[in-house]
Amino acid sequence: MTNPDELARDLDPITFARERLGFDPDEKQKRVLHQRVRRGLLNCSRQWGKSTITAAKAVYQAYSKAESLVVVLSPSARQSGEFLRKAAGFTRRLEIRPRGDGDNEISLLFPNGSRIVGLPGVENTVRGFSAVSLLLIDEAARVNDDLYKAVRPMLAVGDGDLWLMSTPSGKRGFFYEEWTNGGDRWQRVAVTGAECARIPESFLKEERAAMGDRWFRQEYCCEFTDADDGLFDSELLKRAVRDDIEPLYPEGW
Repeated sequence: MTNPDELARDLDPITFARERLGFDPDEKQKRVLHQRVRRGLLNCSRQWGKSTITAAKAVYQAYSKAESLVVVLSPSARQSGEFLRKAAGFTRRLEIRPRGDGDNEISLLFPNGSRIVGLPGVENTVRGFSAVSLLLIDEAARVNDDLYKAVRPMLAVGDGDLWLMSTPSGKRGFFYEEWTNGGDRWQRVAVTGAECARIPESFLKEERAAMGDRWFRQEYCCEFTDADDGLFDSELLKRAVRDDIEPLYPEGW
């Protein structure tokens, strides 16, 4: 097996994915793999392959940097387990037999001491991890805000990287706020269904007809749409709120 330290010097993550994992990333996937991105937002169509590309990113981090801790947070244990299954498939291509770390049910331990740990979206199960090298939050639009605030401190000691990946789910929550108002500290990658060569155009037409325009725009067009049952458009409500109007009744009335 190639020495991981030599690999870190000789192969960038894109070449690593292609030559060592047998995975040839497209142009948008290369942006996700890029090692110099510290804060990333991936807003993508359903079935684009976000779990696969971020699993490759996790394996590169764990394999090339000894003693790395990669944490993957998903809304449920089943989703975290599916992510780890994809990561385990990549480790087999590195001639590493997948095995757990002995402490966490959903985990992978590498010969160099690195770990990939999958966590469900439950706050009392995520505290206690520190010096995280890479934190991945999958289906971020469906993870609650309190949990997001609970896991961010994991990055403090190790000065780790953070990626949020999701299909939109309405104009609410930290994923929406970071995408729309998070500023230039984030690198944003958006991929619609029409931009994915692996999704046939005929399928997209069928989906639009079956699920309706709003759901289609959310699931396949990366749009943060309003709920069908909302009485007013959320943007209209935002524009109606002003800070320069005196309240009708004084405070404490």
